[in-house]
Amino acid sequence: MNRHGLPLRRWLQCLTFFVSLLIVNFGYASSHREAPLISNDPLADNTDVYAFRSPDDPNTITIIANYIPFESPEGGPNYYTFGSRVRYEIHIKNKANTPGDDITYRFTFMTTNEDPSTFFNIRLGKQNQKTTYLCEKSMDGGRSFTTIIMNGMVPPANIGPRSIEDKTVGLGTSYDALITQSIMTTAAGEKVFCGPVDDPFFVDLAGAFDVGNFRPDGNNVNAPKDALNRFNVHSIAIKVPISLLQKDGKMVSQAANILDGDFVIGVWASASRQKIQTLYAAGDVGMDGDYIQVSRLGMPLVNEAIIPIGMKDRWNATTPYAGADLQFASYFTNPELALYMDDSQFGGAVPSLNALRIQSKSLGSFDFRNGKAGLGGLRGNAALNGTALSDAAFGAILLPDMKSPRAVDILPIFYTGVPNLAPYQLASGKAGNPLAAGKPFINNFLPTLGDMLRLNMAVPVTPRNSADFNSLGLVYAAVLGLTDTRFNGTKDIQFIPNMDGFPNGRRLEDDVTTIELQAVGGVVLAAVGLWYDDFTPGVTASPVTPKLLANLGFNSGPTKNDTALKMSFPYMANPWRGFDYPDKARF
Repeated sequence: MNRHGLPLRRWLQCLTFFVSLLIVNFGYASSHREAPLISNDPLADNTDVYAFRSPDDPNTITIIANYIPFESPEGGPNYYTFGSRVRYEIHIKNKANTPGDDITYRFTFMTTNEDPSTFFNIRLGKQNQKTTYLCEKSMDGGRSFTTIIMNGMVPPANIGPRSIEDKTVGLGTSYDALITQSIMTTAAGEKVFCGPVDDPFFVDLAGAFDVGNFRPDGNNVNAPKDALNRFNVHSIAIKVPISLLQKDGKMVSQAANILDGDFVIGVWASASRQKIQTLYAAGDVGMDGDYIQVSRLGMPLVNEAIIPIGMKDRWNATTPYAGADLQFASYFTNPELALYMDDSQFGGAVPSLNALRIQSKSLGSFDFRNGKAGLGGLRGNAALNGTALSDAAFGAILLPDMKSPRAVDILPIFYTGVPNLAPYQLASGKAGNPLAAGKPFINNFLPTLGDMLRLNMAVPVTPRNSADFNSLGLVYAAVLGLTDTRFNGTKDIQFIPNMDGFPNGRRLEDDVTTIELQAVGGVVLAAVGLWYDDFTPGVTASPVTPKLLANLGFNSGPTKNDTALKMSFPYMANPWRGFDYPDKARF
């Protein structure tokens, strides 16, 4: 739906078939109104999931699950809040050999009206829609739960100065104080915050709607605009000691190295509703039956950029366990967006993606365009022995056939994580052989064959004030590892700034739209030595060719959120205040 409330379908009818598919997939940011059914149930709609080592407290991991897209800050008198009949859950996997969750945090919210005699949301120190919550934790796959927080507090909407700060008619406090008071601490040491925040995701939605017209030039009068500017979401944020998440209870100081595979976790979030809804004449609503998952999110942009419209509702109802996600695997091995980065398909239709062109003859022979062989022709070859692509390792998954070229790079990023094995190491030190051992830069391998955000908790934090910090996350770590003399002179494991960035977890600052578009454009293949078509071994002076530089120079629009993040938990900015909104332009 657009900002005036017109159905999205009406706007798309006039677009050509192939461009409309692109816009449908990217039209609602990371996971905002991304599927037909959930678009009618915003209170249960996951928007984003984040997982990162806390920058100010690196012995902890912060996990954030956001819900309720496009909250207008002045949206009273019934302001947005968590649904009282929705089960919100954060799921954590730390063992590959168990059938389901290893840790589950479940949140149930309750809303009451302290003063039903007024139409105001806040008046005379009392709140209507006052929301509290119960937080439960399971360590046995959801078979049993233990209460860890009772009567957790949710801050009210940031309505305006009279409602919040005024001591006579309002609450007589500051919004920062309300946030601080709402941070709960469990007996085990988890910190929990639930409440409204500024939506930390950023994307040039207006440019995407203009026939894929992304606007990367920030100096242009038509500079990209953050389509989520001045919209809020409701956030569930937990800060957890690493020892509570690591499968053996180890502290991060006990990691064997900064890529220790025993410190990998997978994270996803969901929302569930009861099966039966009954509407009564008096305006009451009854809910009965088992809880059914209606929304889920792990890796960003999956249901938008990979899953087709006809499968989106099924995706939301599926868990990433027991091989259930394998029914969607073909959409990762031949991603639809790759068609717009291939001149033999629809590459000329979207000029803003011209910088992204998939390798069709890498090293003279390897074609990674949709339906081509990729590295499939090497399946079973002795040259793969000792690598992740051998049949003795994961060749059956990563090289399934001769028509699934992106099973070797896109599929593992989403479904298994990436192991610290050849060929998944930087080309530095490979001497031109992409199958050789190179410089390690990622290990978030957790082979559950399902979509979740995977994070290696042993990887150090990149300071947010570092000159090396970059919103391109692991892509920028690869750039430094290949080109910076501090890192490219050795094949030894060493920390490269931004190794803690997406897709190794996801930081609030990470520009996941640009990273994923670059990845579909083949940047990961290039990083491990399957260079772009304009590099010829023994002829071209450097594999850092114009095509590689064009891919790395591409961005999808805004490169940061519309307001500054906080330096401490819950890190997200306060929600926009409704009273301040009317005289501000959204775009």
